[in-house]
Amino acid sequence: MNQLSEAVTRYHKILEGDHYKNLSWAHDLQERMKAHNLVAGGKPVSPVLRPHFITRRQYTGLVKAVESFSSSLQRVQAKALGSPALLARMELLPAEKMLAAVDPGYSFPAVTSLLDTNINNGTLRFSRYIPDTSTGVAYGETLADIFYDAAPVKEFRKRYRLEKLPGAKYLLQAILKAYKEWGGKNKKPNIAILEFRQPFQTGESGESAIIAEMFRREGLAVEVVTPEQLEYRDNILRHGDFAIDLIFRRVKVQEFLVRFDLSHPLLRAYRDHAVCMVNSFRSELSQKKAIFDLLTDEEITADFPAAERRAIKEFVPWTRVVQETKTKYRNRTVDLPDFILHNRNKLVLRPNDDGADQQSFRGSEVDEASWEKAVRSALRNPYVVQEALEPVVDVFPVLQYGHLEMQKMRVDVHPHSYLGKVQGCSSWLTAVGPAGFSTLSGIAPTFILEQK
Repeated sequence: MNQLSEAVTRYHKILEGDHYKNLSWAHDLQERMKAHNLVAGGKPVSPVLRPHFITRRQYTGLVKAVESFSSSLQRVQAKALGSPALLARMELLPAEKMLAAVDPGYSFPAVTSLLDTNINNGTLRFSRYIPDTSTGVAYGETLADIFYDAAPVKEFRKRYRLEKLPGAKYLLQAILKAYKEWGGKNKKPNIAILEFRQPFQTGESGESAIIAEMFRREGLAVEVVTPEQLEYRDNILRHGDFAIDLIFRRVKVQEFLVRFDLSHPLLRAYRDHAVCMVNSFRSELSQKKAIFDLLTDEEITADFPAAERRAIKEFVPWTRVVQETKTKYRNRTVDLPDFILHNRNKLVLRPNDDGADQQSFRGSEVDEASWEKAVRSALRNPYVVQEALEPVVDVFPVLQYGHLEMQKMRVDVHPHSYLGKVQGCSSWLTAVGPAGFSTLSGIAPTFILEQK
């Protein structure tokens, strides 16, 4: 049994003690989350009753891997923007291509981003890149404080040292650095956090409200707005009387383009360089899963530094856009559709866009007939095929209907990356249910664990 397994067993043993059987501590933990606005959909953002632990070695390896990956991502995105042939492989909509061509005014592909990461014993693999701010950034610090002082964690800390990871202050530092490179003159720019709201939602989301308050504590004027509330006149983007210097965008470009056309005030201000946007529309290039196709094509990355090529080979799963073509797989040429059909147990089909209505198909979880149907569909729609990663599953205590239960949860670690540098991470948990379906999901505070 390794150090992490021993620690988890120890924590669960603590919960079996008489002192914790009445579950008042668990109800108190959930009430404290609600009191600090750590809720989503009316439920606490963390569905579990213990933190997720990683070792210092794992965290150090994660930081090194993400930073090598970020450098190669910036390099391959620049190549794609300079090559119509490579850009065509990204499967962009015409409007997305037009927006990607607009210079955002700063050099970073994404100011803030995360990677879905599998950390399993001594291995580390990325499954997708998301140019967005992890939910754990908004909630992580307060959630870590609440768990750190919870009664069973206090008892657990008598034997183990738990280190909190860096917090959200680096997010604002990165945003302001991008604004300065963009050409912003105000030391404290007016910031608008842009989000969509659900039907009947009367105010900003809890996550946006927390980020806004975080920025306000640093002396910045911040408003949470929706696209419908923006207007552009006299070369200034506004929300009512609030003149906006910087947009912190929390809406996906495809969702935006479904609702609005290219004459929207935000797009006109962006094209006129009248407002700084973080993340830029150009960052959506790397949102496409096809970016992993370019990264794992050795003909494209042949001139990349050796360290970056090693990082791609070690951490990025082989990926190809699904189409009628021949390609390379482990130094041999294969007919791609035929290869996909005959290797379903080690492959997964994913839509190129996260927001797409199409579903993913893991070959090991469907029969041959269903896989053939999925491949035919993938040939007609923007899909990628990827080497499947074995999900990381761990057991967590959860409070269900007033009882403590042990639940298997899939664990995806989200490193918080700003301008390509990692500052902390959080963990996204999803309950393992029948056929992979479950509504129980949320974040867990993540601590570096060391023996005392």
